[in-house]
Amino acid sequence: MELGGCVYILSNYTHEVLYIGVTSDLLFRIKEHKEKVYASSFTAKYNCNILVYYEQFASIEEAINKEKQLKNWKRQWKLNLINDFNPNWEDLFHKLDQETLT
Repeated sequence: MELGGCVYILSNYTHEVLYIGVTSDLLFRIKEHKEKVYASSFTAKYNCNILVYYEQFASIEEAINKEKQLKNWKRQWKLNLINDFNPNWEDLFHKLDQETLT
């Protein structure tokens, strides 16, 4: 059975830093970021633990392709994407549940 995937963007409290990632288990992965499981990682160093954007895909390959696309975007395009999806830059992690990700 093929797992779907999610591309996501994390930011820090001041919204100065953006991190783009991909995963097949968004809840688990964001928990890892928030708990700084990988202490030397980019997100841990720059306190990127606010989920400001995510997009689901039917396959992990589609999510990876979207991640690559977003990483090549200009910063302003990324900011526009986040502002359209999440105008208040809320931490969307608190709104996620199993129903959202099925």
